[in-house]
Amino acid sequence: MNFYALVLLISLAIGVALGFLVQLDAGYVRVSWLNWLVETNVWIAFALLIGFYFALHYLFRTLSTTLAVRAGWRQWRKKRKYSRAQQNTIRGLLHYAEGNWKQAQKFLSGSAEQSDTPLINYLASAQAANELGNEKESDLFLKKAFDNTPGGDVAIGVTQAQLQLARGQLEQCLSTLLNLRKKTPHHPFVLKLLQQVYTRLNDWQKMSEILPELRKYKVLKDDEVEKLELETWLNLLRQACDEALRTRKGEFNSEPLNAIWDRMPANLRKNPHVIYAYASQLMRLGAGGQAETLLRKALKQHWSDILIDLYGQIAGGNVAEQLLAAEHWLKERPNDASLLLALGRLSLRNERWSKAKEYFEASLKLKRRRETYYELARLLAAMDQPQASNEYFIQALQDSGKLPDLPSPKSQRRSA
Repeated sequence: MNFYALVLLISLAIGVALGFLVQLDAGYVRVSWLNWLVETNVWIAFALLIGFYFALHYLFRTLSTTLAVRAGWRQWRKKRKYSRAQQNTIRGLLHYAEGNWKQAQKFLSGSAEQSDTPLINYLASAQAANELGNEKESDLFLKKAFDNTPGGDVAIGVTQAQLQLARGQLEQCLSTLLNLRKKTPHHPFVLKLLQQVYTRLNDWQKMSEILPELRKYKVLKDDEVEKLELETWLNLLRQACDEALRTRKGEFNSEPLNAIWDRMPANLRKNPHVIYAYASQLMRLGAGGQAETLLRKALKQHWSDILIDLYGQIAGGNVAEQLLAAEHWLKERPNDASLLLALGRLSLRNERWSKAKEYFEASLKLKRRRETYYELARLLAAMDQPQASNEYFIQALQDSGKLPDLPSPKSQRRSA
């Protein structure tokens, strides 16, 4: 017997049983509600209840299906928007990488709200708008980034500082970076931006304060830090001298300049270029005696051509003693052209004209330098030897490569 036949037999049995029960006793049901009165037998009421149950069941299923369809529709639309936002974000970033700022801003800003990376969208949009010259719009994107992405303060601040630096808003950029320093004191990129701002502001004092961090946190390469350190302290020396000259009352005050020298790292105080700069600034302030002492000590420790050149130009406190010191060095360096040039200059200062001429000529034999030609030429002019003086002036000009060769007298006569 198959399943359907069994179901049919059971249904017939149930039908016969129900028919028997109906004939046995129909029963009576009466329902009263407000002005309504319903009277029927038990079996009809039972059938109505069953029908009402199935009607409610069908209704709930229909509603559930409808709501599920709507939820599915909403979910589909949400996924579609998300997918489109991701595609537009990628397109925007590609345009950004290619420098198509207008298209980059369009795609990135338009998809920011649906993107799962709104911070990137808004920051890139701000940079693209800035490249287009739309500063207000760029700032608006930064504000949206701040409002929509809690916890992105540092990234937003760094981007803002970069944009301000690109616009030349140095004071605003500095303020932004100093605020970031409070949140992330050793952030490498913040330090790098600070270095750029201080350089453009010529704030070498502040630069000197962050130099140790630039080195410690590897913000710049070692050779770049060394170059920046040298530039910083050379500028500090120059600024101290300029300030002393600007504010002087009567005698020059070299104390601010000396204070910079004392603060300088020990390794730099051995650098010939730094010693040269310090001595040169002392000379500007009229402290030739201090400069001469500094150079003499430095030359005893480490010989340097640029320092001996400067030593020959300094008017120390005792020019005779200065000459004796240089002549003592000549015993150890008899073939040093720079030392001989300095000795010639010191001899001039001591009014030893013939000796100066000998030193200059000896220097020229070792190394042909314009400075030596000029010194010898003006000395000979002062000694009333104009022809010899002119020859040295001409030789200096010819050696500088600025004059063409002079035709010989024979070729001049032929052309005549």
